[in-house]
Amino acid sequence: MFDFITKRSFLFNLLAVIVMFFALALLFFSMLGFITKHGQQLTVPDVHGKSVKEAIELLEKAGFEADVRDSIYIDSIPPLAVYAQTPDKGAQVKVGRTIYLTVNKTVAPMVKMPDLEGLTFRSAEMMLKSMRLNVGDTIYKPDFATNTVLQQLLNGKKVKPGTEVAEGSNITLILSSGTGSVENPVPNFVGLTYAEAREMLSASNLNPGTVIIDPGVSDTANAYIIKQVPTRKNEIGDFNMVRAGESVDFWLSATKPVTDSTATAKPVEQE
Repeated sequence: MFDFITKRSFLFNLLAVIVMFFALALLFFSMLGFITKHGQQLTVPDVHGKSVKEAIELLEKAGFEADVRDSIYIDSIPPLAVYAQTPDKGAQVKVGRTIYLTVNKTVAPMVKMPDLEGLTFRSAEMMLKSMRLNVGDTIYKPDFATNTVLQQLLNGKKVKPGTEVAEGSNITLILSSGTGSVENPVPNFVGLTYAEAREMLSASNLNPGTVIIDPGVSDTANAYIIKQVPTRKNEIGDFNMVRAGESVDFWLSATKPVTDSTATAKPVEQE
């Protein structure tokens, strides 16, 4: 074999190499379309909402590869269902192209509950959305600052900021509806414990205002109210009036004051 090559002139061998190179190049380029499957395109099927197993089987049957690229948690679709696909449905791509899938997680990740109290409803809604939490029920209660968040609840219970909650949880918001339009006489809280006064405030749709505590008080809930502002009656003996959503200030003492036994505390009627 080597004798055959060595007995030929250098120019002959060079020409042979050149001819062989062009022959191989021609063969390569003629087969390139077959190798790369040039011109062979398929339409990507829609696998949104299907289980990841069903989606992979459907894509492979259609002539594609499938790979789970990412995961996310969406409470409105089943666990391990396909949330997104790349390329998207209807795209024209080559045979054998890999379709990347984003699937729904089986367990909701935990996030820290934000502090919504004092925010407007719109701000609270945006913050919940950014944390992948949902606005649940909205309950209105009379208070000064209209449409601001007074409390945040989860499953009917107050949830503190920083508490870990599952993504997708529905957060109930207690919102301020502003003060009422109907005026009623101020209830008489003097002589009641602070705990009793809080119950009466709630029944009357009023709020506790400033609370001044005597140094001798060790148990605030069972301390007695010795003074309130506004008082039940003014200096000329007429009833002071209050609207739902307004506040009453209290002075607390460990000693129960002597009160008029004929005085009655009448809750403010709700609108």
